[in-house]
Formats: sequence, structure tokens, C-alpha cells
Amino acid sequence: MSIHAVPAVPAVPVIPAVRHVDVDTGAPAPGDTVRIHSGTPVVVLAHELLGAAHRFVADVQRDADVALAGVRQQPGHPTDIAVTLFLGDEGLADLPRAAGVRADGTDGDERHGVQITAAGVRVWGTTPEAVHRGLTTVRQLITAAASDGTAVLERVRVLDAPRFAWRGLSLDVARTFHDVDTVRRVVDMLSLYKLNVLHLHLTDDQGWRVEVPGWPLLTEIGGAGATGDRPGGHYTRADVTALVRYAAERFVTLVPEVDMPGHASAVFHAYPELAPVVTDGGRAAAGVSIGNLDPDHGPTLRFVDEVVAAVAAQFSTSAFVHIGGDETFGMPDEAHARFVDHAMAAVKRHGRRVVGWQEIARAGVGPDDLVQYWIEPESVRGHLADGTLASPEGPLAGGVPADLLPLITQALTTALDDVPRAVSKGAPILASPSTRLYLDRPHGEPSTDVAQDLLRGRVGLQYYPAVTLREFVEWDPVDETPQVDDDAGLAGVEAAVWCETVEDRDELEFLLLPRLAGVGEKAWAASGATTWDDYADRLAAQPVAWERRGWVWFRSSLVAWRTFRDVPGA
Repeated sequence: MSIHAVPAVPAVPVIPAVRHVDVDTGAPAPGDTVRIHSGTPVVVLAHELLGAAHRFVADVQRDADVALAGVRQQPGHPTDIAVTLFLGDEGLADLPRAAGVRADGTDGDERHGVQITAAGVRVWGTTPEAVHRGLTTVRQLITAAASDGTAVLERVRVLDAPRFAWRGLSLDVARTFHDVDTVRRVVDMLSLYKLNVLHLHLTDDQGWRVEVPGWPLLTEIGGAGATGDRPGGHYTRADVTALVRYAAERFVTLVPEVDMPGHASAVFHAYPELAPVVTDGGRAAAGVSIGNLDPDHGPTLRFVDEVVAAVAAQFSTSAFVHIGGDETFGMPDEAHARFVDHAMAAVKRHGRRVVGWQEIARAGVGPDDLVQYWIEPESVRGHLADGTLASPEGPLAGGVPADLLPLITQALTTALDDVPRAVSKGAPILASPSTRLYLDRPHGEPSTDVAQDLLRGRVGLQYYPAVTLREFVEWDPVDETPQVDDDAGLAGVEAAVWCETVEDRDELEFLLLPRLAGVGEKAWAASGATTWDDYADRLAAQPVAWERRGWVWFRSSLVAWRTFRDVPGA
């Protein structure tokens, strides 16, 4: 046998694309398949793998309607067909470790192997997380092949590893409050595509969603509403504990964001004494506020310290606290830098590391801090050069009052230096370029469902150019990040879905699927592993699982979809 780095082939119809496949020179012979069915057990050879094994059995039941025979810890007869899990490094030493930084602060190894023969399925890695990733591959293979409660899997041996350590999604729960069950559904989507970070955007002008001891009005008043007349809400400490545990069981880390010093209208509604003395504060348009927390005003810094302490304590599996730092329109640069420096120090006092939007590069960031890149310089330069950004016909026309446009233009001009400044200070870059990874852009191609075509005219920010499913996967994170020449310059890759136009769970999922699969592809698969035709083939069978779980998804006309209704016995 020989090992070749190849894009996924029909024998491995999974997303993300696997890194290595063992290929025999001869054609498959009769008996080179294995039947997985209700009599197939999952055999666990290490106690640490029991949790992953039980979740695998439950997930295969839900996604593929294949009821495995349960989990046992002792091998059966040597001739028994089983899915066998064990800890080991067989064939894994030559696989590269992931580039970047993990959100849980560990050196977790996700490299794993999967071997399917007529004798059964073997899945291994050196950590339970690695075995979970391998089981995710097997789960997708079973779902793609399932019919009448049985899946026939073809012989293959896969050795796989992620490209980046941080593979995430930022979810806006401030503009639209998404309840605990919705967040769990998103975690399940992330796990299915080997994404390992859910960054919760917990605060913004429209709502405050997390409890802070000593500041009860943040949730009672600041969390009472959302954008427009949407219902508000917040996560209790018990909710957060349950979500952190649920995500951790699926090897997803919840990273909290408290966006400050800007986007603070919900704070000012709850505690007017925190509002700047001289401000246009509280005024907001299209989610853009020009009221900012003032580091020189009253109890502001004590407030920051206590907020950071609260979220650090509640989100116990995250090594990071996201402090926002973006879009502080009209705030003096020196005041912004002092505020960010104070917030960073507060995070570090609680044993956490800092991540923030790219504007925090204007403060004292260093090699231990992550700078999240989102403002793409070429797009900004184009608008600045032709003067369209601040014009009545520009991309923000109708969504932002005309008197705010000069402040936004000034902020975007300053932003051109953020990433170079961060790189010069040694801070790793978390790539979230808005044209590539903002999932709240309108869908660019028609749907095969006429009703969805009407929906795509409303859901997604209309001042963004619409983007097709193909455009979401035909790019590379390194190529799209200024000042970064190779994978080592990135902390990872993170998409974002903002909810200005999202009114409920169905509309959220309408934007997330199928796009999240593409995010997993770009964050996990090796550089150059993806071609559109190959990706579309692998994507086509994914709705079988989505529909069995009741997830809403956009039926792009670019893909020849196969749904669970096409599966015999469904």
C-alpha cells in the first residue's frame, strides 16, 4: 500500500475532505464491503472512549436511521463484525499537527485513523477527541450509504488531521435571542463538520444575554428585548453550565464575547449611570451605536472587571474571553486603547487569554492575544477610492444615517492598518474575512424551492453582495489574510452569522446550511484539497441527516441534492 494526499473520492463521501487515503493498486474484490446494521456493536477498548461511543450510536440512529447494537467494552468472537474504537498512533506520526491555537488552551491531538474492511470498522487516535473526529467520518459514511436500516460500506483506510486548530462559528444571540435548544442544534451542526468552537456574541446594542452578579438589570432590562419587536431573553447560569457541558461532550468549546466599549446601548438602558456624560449614546441605527463605554467615567472600569469575572467563571472550558473592541465610532483612539488595555488585563487576571476583533490591535496586544480579522482592505480601498462608501448610493445607503457615514469612513480607513499592526506585534490572526465567512450574506443562487427564493430576498443583509455556495468554498484562508504567508500565521478560521435580518430559528438555519459544511471544509481540509465538482458531490448526500434532524436548509440550485426521501425505506 501507499499513502497519497488526495481530495476526497467517491469512496470517501464526507465533509470535510480527508487528508490521506490508502490506495491499493488492484481493483476491489468481492467481499471488500462490510454491512453495518442492527446487529453491529461498537466495541470500546479504552474506558475514556465510552462517551464518544454512546454519542456515536445515538447520532447514527438519528442521522441514518441505523440502530446499532449498542456499546460494549469487551471484544466478541474474532469473526464478529463490529465498530472497534481504541487509543493508538498507528500510521499517524507522519500527519501534520494542526496550525494555530485551540480555544480550550490545550495541545489536543485530533489526528486519527479509520479502516473499513470486510472484517469490520476500526477507529483510532491518541485522544478521545481524535476518535470522535474519526467516528464523525464513519457516521457520515453510514448516513450516505444507509438503506432500510443497513449501510454497506466500501473498503477504505483513512488517515486524517485538521489544517487549523481553531475552527469556529460566531453566533449573534444579541440581535435575536436564540434559546438553549437552538444553541444545542448549532453545536450539533458544528460537530458534524468537525468545527470545534462556538463563539457566542452575548452582548450588543439590542440585548444583553448573560448574568453578571451585582448587575441584575443587565438581563432584566438590557436583555428584555432584541431587534425590533423580537422577544428578548438571556441565559441563566444554569443554562450556561448546561450548554458548556453539552458542547464539551461533542468537543466544541464555547467562547464568550462581551462586546465593549462599543455596542453598549443595552448597558446604558439598564444602567444609565454608565453612559458617557456627553454622548449621542443610546442612538443606534442598523445595529451601529455611537455611544461607547468611557474608561474615565464613573464605575466603568469596575463594571468591566466584574463582567469579565462573570463570563470567565461561567464559560469554564474556554481558555479565552472575547472582548469585542470593534466599531467604536467617534471614540478617541487613545481612550479606545486604554479601555482595551484595561479589559485585556482583567481577562488575564482571571487566567484567560484575550481574543478581540481586529480593532484591538491598536492597543497593547502581543503573542498571547488573538486578533480577529474581518475588515477586508481591498474592499475598503475600493470604496474609499471611488467615494461610494459615504455616498447616498453606497452600500450602507438606507441602513445608516447620513451623519454617521463620515465616522464609519474614518473607522474603516484606520482599520486598514489593523492586521499589519497585529502581525508586527506578534499576535496570531483569527481569519474571519467578511466576504468569505460572514454567513448572513444573501444566498446568491436560486433555490429549487420557490418559497425559499422569496425568503432569500429578505434574510441576509441586503447591502452585502449575494454570495453563491460555490463562492463560499473557492478560496483559501491564507491567501485572503493580509500579511500572512502560510498556515503558521493564523490562529484559525471562524465564520460569523449576524442576526439583523434573522427573526427565528428557521431563518438562522436557512443561513447556516449548507454553508457551515463549507466552513468545515476550509478550516479542516488541506490547502488545495477542494474542487467545486468534488465538493458538490460530497455535499449532495448531506441533507439526509439534516432532514432527519429537522434542520432547515437552503436548497441551492447548484447541487444535485439527495434527501432522506430518496433513501429506500425512509
